[in-house]
Amino acid sequence: MHSPSSFVSRPITVSHRSVLAIAVPMTLGFITTPLLGLTDTAVVGRSGEAAQLAGLAIAAALFDLLFASLNFLRASTTALVAQAQGRGEALELFAVFWRSIVLSLGFGLLILIASPAIVGFGPPLMGADGGVQAAAATYIGIRILAAPVTLSNFTLLGFVLGRGLGSVGLALQILLNGVNIAMSILLGLTYAYGIAGVAWATVIGEFVAMVAGFAFIFWRYGRDAVPQASMVTDRVKLMALFRLNRDILIRTFSLITAFTVMTRIGAGFGAVTLAANAVLMNFFMIASFYLDGMATAAEQITGETIGGRQRPAFERAVKLTGLWSFGLALASLAFFLAFGSAIIGFITTAGDVRSVAETYLVYAAFTALTGALAFHMDGVFIGATWSSDMRNMMLLALTGYLASVAVLVPLFSNHGLWIALNVFLGLRGLLLLMRLKPKTDQTFTDSQ
Repeated sequence: MHSPSSFVSRPITVSHRSVLAIAVPMTLGFITTPLLGLTDTAVVGRSGEAAQLAGLAIAAALFDLLFASLNFLRASTTALVAQAQGRGEALELFAVFWRSIVLSLGFGLLILIASPAIVGFGPPLMGADGGVQAAAATYIGIRILAAPVTLSNFTLLGFVLGRGLGSVGLALQILLNGVNIAMSILLGLTYAYGIAGVAWATVIGEFVAMVAGFAFIFWRYGRDAVPQASMVTDRVKLMALFRLNRDILIRTFSLITAFTVMTRIGAGFGAVTLAANAVLMNFFMIASFYLDGMATAAEQITGETIGGRQRPAFERAVKLTGLWSFGLALASLAFFLAFGSAIIGFITTAGDVRSVAETYLVYAAFTALTGALAFHMDGVFIGATWSSDMRNMMLLALTGYLASVAVLVPLFSNHGLWIALNVFLGLRGLLLLMRLKPKTDQTFTDSQ
């Protein structure tokens, strides 16, 4: 590993092209995930058994919660690899990778050990019983076998993104989801294995993507990528990785809490309003594809510029990723306001749900704009590994959100709930923005 005294500065050029080279492929990669969910739903739906479809929905929601909570493995790997690249520390690039792989396998094995409890208690805790519970248990019992592989794929994706290889990240995502979709159709429909076939398709897709990811790394980097014992025994570096992952995990749980509160309170307004809110959350999901893509670009580029101790390049990275985030958010706002009613009509044919959804459309449209700074700042703070500040500001924003819900919902009902969500998104971004200059000054002063 290079010592600080052996550091050789390499000018880092930040341009619109370098930003889009990461953001565009990752946005496209994120878009392939809903296509997979749609295919799985269609395959299981062909069985004509409502219990199978409901079981799939419950099992998929459980895995979404589980793996979303562990997505810090991808983000932390991207940030630390980018910083090592900026410092010119070739050995540390792969040390970060193998430490994260060991952590991924460790979490995956813990999930496997806990799998009997997850299969037995997960579906009932989510309200499943009878045939629905049986279907969910079948899916979970099979898909959970790939947990270590799924988490390893998080690390593999984080590594290639940390190196700035957005096109490779896209290729891995397309391969994973493409194989999954093809195998779902083959096993679920052609061979009529139903929900079990869909679950095995996911396992196969994860394994194929993992093999391809490792093959690429060893093909591209050869002997440099071979792990060494010293890479995973550095206690200081391991503790730094744990702290970063812990803070991102707390931030993720805070996000999950916020959206869970919205769903829970929305349920109190009746089935129609709850369904309308679910329809409208698709607007936020659509915006999150490109906002996440731009945040990923911010993670890599700010991480590399921090590692390279190049403040002008860092500030330009923040500026350009911010401009793209807000530009796309404004375009989304205009698009959703203009065509939102048509989109609602496409999602649902239920007249009462459509009518209620149109009432709250403007709030959903604004989530793209109020969320733009939050996504952007998250990317910057993760890339810079300012995770404790990100964690603290997220907890403060969550407190503000809960206070807003407590005040606004009794006064304005579902209007108040949507206003509170926009307040939460806005607070997340503004609170982090307030910490940006002090953290920038501190980081680049300390590195001099």
